[in-house]
Amino acid sequence: MNQKFHILMIVTDGVISDMNKTIDEIVRGSDYPMAIIIVGVGDADFDSMETLDGDDEALYSQAYRKYMAADIVQFVPFNDYKSNPHMLAKETLMEVPGQLLNWMRKQGINPHPRTEEQRRAIQAQLSMRPAGQMMGTIPPYFMDKKEKFLQ
Repeated sequence: MNQKFHILMIVTDGVISDMNKTIDEIVRGSDYPMAIIIVGVGDADFDSMETLDGDDEALYSQAYRKYMAADIVQFVPFNDYKSNPHMLAKETLMEVPGQLLNWMRKQGINPHPRTEEQRRAIQAQLSMRPAGQMMGTIPPYFMDKKEKFLQ
């Protein structure tokens, strides 16, 4: 079985020209293996983006007459985290593992089994550093996620 999951990242200033059509497409997309990450840049009013996030209330599509099948949207206001890249990364990617696992559970999909050799190769790839680029220490939150991912 094909085990692919897609992430759509949208960088926006907060302006939505047609909120109903946007909600319709998010609801439609919630049936597929995908996550949508919206990063709001600038000082605009991002209330509409918070609505799309769907954390407080599930989105309902008038066109499809149904609620979204899963929460697939994460909204992050860039200005809140621009001085802390680790927190920006954490907030941006925080919901993706759960979204992936929820989709797989709903589809009855078990991850492909990994051999010990594959696990070591993945671990080696994750620990590589780009040449000439200094990387700071990895925050414990990400180390925990890395270990859970490898398991």
